[in-house]
Amino acid sequence: MDSNKISGAELVVKALKALKVKYIFGYPGGSVLDIYDALFAENELDHILVRHEQAATHMADGFARATGEVGVVLATSGPGATNCVTGIATAYMDSIPMVVLSGQVPTNLIGDDAFQETDIVGCSRPIVKHSFNCRDAEKIPETLAKAFYLAASGRPGPVVVELPKDILNPALAFDYIMPDDISMRSYSPNTKGHPKQIKKAASAILNAKRLVIYSGGGVVLSDTSEQLTELVESLNAPCTNTLMGLGGISGTHPNFIGMLGMHGNLEANKAMANADVILALGARFDDRVTNNVKKFCPNATIVQVDVDPTSISKTIHCHIPVVGDLATVFAQLQSAIGKSEIQIDRAAQEDWWRQINNWREQRCLSFETDSKKIKPQAAIKALYEVTNGDAYISSDVGQHQMFAAQHYPFAKPRQWINSGGLGTMGFGFPAAMGVKLAFPEKESVCVTGDGSIQMNIQELSTCMQYGLPVKIVSLNNRSLGMVRQWQDMIYSGRHSCSYMESLPDFVKLAESYGHIGIRIDHPSELNEKLKEAFSHKDKLVFIDINVDENEHVYPMQIRHGSVDEMWLKKGVKA
Repeated sequence: MDSNKISGAELVVKALKALKVKYIFGYPGGSVLDIYDALFAENELDHILVRHEQAATHMADGFARATGEVGVVLATSGPGATNCVTGIATAYMDSIPMVVLSGQVPTNLIGDDAFQETDIVGCSRPIVKHSFNCRDAEKIPETLAKAFYLAASGRPGPVVVELPKDILNPALAFDYIMPDDISMRSYSPNTKGHPKQIKKAASAILNAKRLVIYSGGGVVLSDTSEQLTELVESLNAPCTNTLMGLGGISGTHPNFIGMLGMHGNLEANKAMANADVILALGARFDDRVTNNVKKFCPNATIVQVDVDPTSISKTIHCHIPVVGDLATVFAQLQSAIGKSEIQIDRAAQEDWWRQINNWREQRCLSFETDSKKIKPQAAIKALYEVTNGDAYISSDVGQHQMFAAQHYPFAKPRQWINSGGLGTMGFGFPAAMGVKLAFPEKESVCVTGDGSIQMNIQELSTCMQYGLPVKIVSLNNRSLGMVRQWQDMIYSGRHSCSYMESLPDFVKLAESYGHIGIRIDHPSELNEKLKEAFSHKDKLVFIDINVDENEHVYPMQIRHGSVDEMWLKKGVKA
């Protein structure tokens, strides 16, 4: 064998190193054992052995969300690959950069229903940004380079690379050919907004009397939080975030009017409904924001900025579309605003702020305290205090997710890690593990519920193996809380299959894996026991908080209504 040539499996490893990969999240199996053998003596790449491939995708996802880097997953063919599908879909819905390397049966057996054969490219086609069937070992480095480029550029997303076992064969050797740069004729994301559209947008913004800046996950993904804050301050405009956009502007900033949408703040939803101009930045007007699209902000001129042209006017017609990368468009907008002769109507702006502050005074996030039962909102507020608002918060999906979004003000982007688009239960814990690997010196907290945590609870074993001292805060209400809330509100309290009639002792379960478990049953214990939990800096602590099972998440949009038609509490409408 030519000493300058290496096997296909070694080409994979060498290419990943060239692409500056630090962690691979995966689980071995027959079709990818040659890659695992190539990793055996490798010191520059760390492989994290999960206990289920879905957890590998969520760990890679959490790592990517926290860092902005591409998360990498390695899975075997067949069930290993299909176990990744939920995580791929989660990343796709939230535009998270991820590359999933999937093994496949040898090329000559593809289509024969061979052992552990599944067409993962076909299975995942609707939920990936792109996919590759790599059939030539020498093309492995180029294919991986293209996969990483596609995953991270434009609107980010997951890319699947299928690698048949025969092209990885250690008995065959090939030249390592990595391209210096990547260009794809059919793919050229637009970065710069059209000058005429920028000018129109600036004119609309400056002429507005009731402007609202509506920022989404695109601000976080493009690392333009500082530019957003600068624009908000220069215009003295109210700014609202989507669930995915939280942290795009500090949750304590005076111009931040809270999250909008289904469980958003009254003042944010009211401001949107009464705005005359809405500047949408990296936000896609999903149904959890708009409610009834026919009633959505009918009197507003909508300026929509997005790097993905297919997101423009997809659900809500926008009057001034701007296609481009936010990092570039922010600079263009600021320049156009600075050069314009149009002056902001400050008197109208003062009236607008006066109205918004009147809505704020209704304190829509207030809640009744109880001397006997822990309110979930109180648990989140106590978590914020004990972590000084500086923790990375990964959440699962349900009431606990909304309580965390409402009551933990995020000071910076990438601090809030949650499955917004797909709403994946089981996401939070492995995502928090990925965050902890990225930032070992920071507190990484999974806010979860008794339903969600059980979907990937086996990863307690992975945490022990790799020494990942995440903190798990479970708001335990003995039920599928959000399902039960909908059943209360829409199905006349018929709680069909929403109560967890058999739950483990989570404290003992955590201890059985070698971790620490703490149970909190009474409001008087909350602060001290949380402090105790976070005093264990090098230990995973499972904090099982017994919360009021009858508590609902409010505010809540009224189904089929306008964006500002809301329940403020049980039986009380806005």
